[in-house]
Amino acid sequence: MAPLRRAGRRLRHTRNFVFLKDVAGLACTAFGGPQAHLAMMFRLLVDKRKYLTAGELLEMQALCALLPGPTSTQTITAIGFRLGGPNLAYLTLLIWCLPSVTIMTVAGLLLTHFDTAFTARLVQFVQPVAVGFVAFSAYRIAEKVVHTKTSVALLVAAAMVAYFFQLPGVLPLLLLAGGVITALRYRKHAIVPDKKPIRVEWANGALWLGIFLMAALLGHYTRLLPVRLFENFYRNGSLVFGGGQVLAPLLFAEFVEYKRYLTGPEFLSGLGLVQALPGPNFSFASYIGALAMRPAGGAGPQLLGALVGAVGIFLPGVLLIFFVIRFWDGLRQYRVVKASLEGVNAVSAGLVCAAALLLYHPLPDRLLALPGPLAGWHLPLNPLLVGATFLLLLWEKIPSVAIIIIALLAGALVRQVGG
Repeated sequence: MAPLRRAGRRLRHTRNFVFLKDVAGLACTAFGGPQAHLAMMFRLLVDKRKYLTAGELLEMQALCALLPGPTSTQTITAIGFRLGGPNLAYLTLLIWCLPSVTIMTVAGLLLTHFDTAFTARLVQFVQPVAVGFVAFSAYRIAEKVVHTKTSVALLVAAAMVAYFFQLPGVLPLLLLAGGVITALRYRKHAIVPDKKPIRVEWANGALWLGIFLMAALLGHYTRLLPVRLFENFYRNGSLVFGGGQVLAPLLFAEFVEYKRYLTGPEFLSGLGLVQALPGPNFSFASYIGALAMRPAGGAGPQLLGALVGAVGIFLPGVLLIFFVIRFWDGLRQYRVVKASLEGVNAVSAGLVCAAALLLYHPLPDRLLALPGPLAGWHLPLNPLLVGATFLLLLWEKIPSVAIIIIALLAGALVRQVGG
């Protein structure tokens, strides 16, 4: 038995190492925000590695979307928890956040040395490629989880509502509504015999609330800038739904308009940079934290500010998902919950469809001039890039990483394409 146990441990360690390597690859190549991140997770973690099924990934993503905080970070951390427990989850979180947090910290330290024009040029082709990833994700999700007329109706309705009503509270409300609608048909599902009792471990929930209250009290009475920054970011990370797109205007109102820790152009430069980077958009907090500590003088306080910003913005969402994921499997045993997942998955697919449309719509119109005898004719460049990315992903011969690298190289070598 001992050799079998040792072999089992070696197998688990090997799988965990491969998983962390995959997380590192995603952290360095997952451009485009939460929906594009989900598309790449589908391709790598579900289709290629088979760490979990499409339905399980969608359930986790929907569960994280119902909680405040960075959805992509919570989702990939929850996957690490499911595969290897808390230790693997912590390593997953660290590896996922480290590249973008490091770059945004350096950006805060060396703001004046950044060429924002070159950054815009570098990512000019990454943006439509990211839309192609999201469109492909919508196609794959719909193919795998939408099998009934009710699911189709929920997908279409969710996509339309999310497209026309772009409000922070819409996403969790749609997910809840979809789950309630299909939960009414719970009798169609078989009863699970010998249900395991649900055990709720309150430690992480109590820790989340305790840190929230303690940070507010310490910030108020000590007036120390690092403590107040931690409280500011922890509060925003605890209360914001909808990801980095929703977080940005809140941070602008607090740190630029109200507290004036940085200027409007500085804020927009950092926002443009973080959107050009792979990984979580919440790493923007490390940039703001570094700039907010400039009055203290020197690189040391700025590094402290970046660390405080990153920990403060990511910690509440991680504590909440650690709290919920421990009793989620117990909840899934019940027919009502199982039935509700059909609606949640269908709405999730609709939200990804809406995200593809919303991401495509803001893209600037770009025209590609044809050479030679066809000079004077122009082709719409962005639709071609979106469609080409979709077809390449459907072909399944070229890795996602290669597509992103090609887009970056093209941006570096080709002058800015005019509209």
